[in-house]
Amino acid sequence: MLHFSRAKIITILLVCLAGIAASFPNFFAKDTVANWPTYLPHKQLSLGLDLKGGAHLLLEMDTKELKSKWLKSIREDVRASLKGIPHVSGTSANAVQVTLTNPGDADRAMTELKKLVQPIGNAILGTSGSNYDVTEGVSPNVILVTPTEQAFKERLTNAVGAAVEVIRRRIDGLGNVEANIVRQGAERILVQVPGFEDTKSLKDLIGKTASLTFHDVHPTVSANEAQATRVPYGYMIVPSQRPDEPSYLLQETPVVTGEELVDAQPGFDQRTNEPIISFRFNQSGARKFGRYTKDNVGRPFAIVLDNGVDKATGKRDVVVLSAPVVREPILGGSGQISGNFTVQSANELALQIRSGALPTSLTIVEERTVGPSLGADSIEAGEMAALIGTAAVAAFMIFAYGLFGIFALIAVALNLFLIVGVMSLMGSTLTLPGIAGLVLTVGMAVDANVLIYERIREELRNGKTPISAIESGFNRAFTTIVDSNLTTLIAGLVMFWLGAGPVRGFAVTLSLGIFATVFTAFTVTRLLVSVWISRQKTRKIPAPL
Repeated sequence: MLHFSRAKIITILLVCLAGIAASFPNFFAKDTVANWPTYLPHKQLSLGLDLKGGAHLLLEMDTKELKSKWLKSIREDVRASLKGIPHVSGTSANAVQVTLTNPGDADRAMTELKKLVQPIGNAILGTSGSNYDVTEGVSPNVILVTPTEQAFKERLTNAVGAAVEVIRRRIDGLGNVEANIVRQGAERILVQVPGFEDTKSLKDLIGKTASLTFHDVHPTVSANEAQATRVPYGYMIVPSQRPDEPSYLLQETPVVTGEELVDAQPGFDQRTNEPIISFRFNQSGARKFGRYTKDNVGRPFAIVLDNGVDKATGKRDVVVLSAPVVREPILGGSGQISGNFTVQSANELALQIRSGALPTSLTIVEERTVGPSLGADSIEAGEMAALIGTAAVAAFMIFAYGLFGIFALIAVALNLFLIVGVMSLMGSTLTLPGIAGLVLTVGMAVDANVLIYERIREELRNGKTPISAIESGFNRAFTTIVDSNLTTLIAGLVMFWLGAGPVRGFAVTLSLGIFATVFTAFTVTRLLVSVWISRQKTRKIPAPL
């Protein structure tokens, strides 16, 4: 119907004004917008890597370290399985070697260790072998537990997937959006983040494993004594982060692992005003930590940070952040870490701990920065293309439909304002494919208006009155336009779901453009035509329509 109630007119105008207001900050510099009053919109579109420039890293998983960690985990499972059977276990390059004190225990040990063997896969997708091979060694009292090749491939796949999620959480924690983080090949990860002028800060953020664990300190033997004689079985020597403090002799198996931390936030100590990190465990970690502190009042425990292998030295970067003495049971599941932090280092470490530890160290295979000059050229070329395209479309619409063509151009302009405004409020990132999505949206919006106007022409040729032809043209075109745009919307949602980076940017502008097109074509254009018709006494449609 061409009749619009006052409430409906006000609603349409408010929506259009809101879209214009939300997109308005994008026409000014950030410094200018920052000085605006608080009641005005401040959010602007972020520019993607291809427009603004940024950092590009290609990372590779350290498969040797991943296998080494896995073998240590297998060794702990072996020790738990053979509890009560005297033995010594150690790791080699590819297997866990178990040396039995009594060769007569070989059959019983073999039976217990074979319980660790599990099939790979599941009942739905099927199995593809087992996780371990348990075989006899070179002598009767030696048993080897060897991970299979299929099991390692599955573990590597899971580790790469986990690393992608950890990296994404760390970058998102900085407020950057639409970073492109995707897997490449079996063991590589591509990271592209807009806005970084150098890769150093990005490498410092995502290059550390940042695994936090809590260990028991040996009650009687110091690290110096262990170095002079022999390190006790099941213990390790870890240096302190502070150079003026001695190293610590710690139990290898942690009391609580970093996986049981649910939050870590930077702060300041109320007594010394030095930067600290407050942490909180989940229920499982809180129970373990509470039970440990209850049983070890008066004894120290060590908070250990594992940053993986230092690529410069080839040594593992593991340090004790602090080793406080348990004064009383800590039953609340929370605490704080003080480790000679600066404000920046406390913020970075808290973010790394909060986002989770990387499964293993990452080696930088390729790094480069994309300068903003490329983005400036792209923007300039995009602006020129947009101006030429807009002028051509405007000329065609006015030539083909006269005054109604001007109504369509007004609707298309509001369409763009609505898309940019919503994207600004969402904090979306604009990329070159996103600009392509905007151009495609303009074409779709014009196409919707052309379809409506052609329907009106057809109704006029059939002898209907102008008002009846206009109403019938809008109604008949509505179903066709919705059906055609619905399939495009489905494609856009699939691209957003499965895509990443620029592909998602294109999907966002395309999907928002569909909703904006339907709104402007069937409300804004219709409202303009209705207002014009109501003010014309002759009720005639102007040529060339």
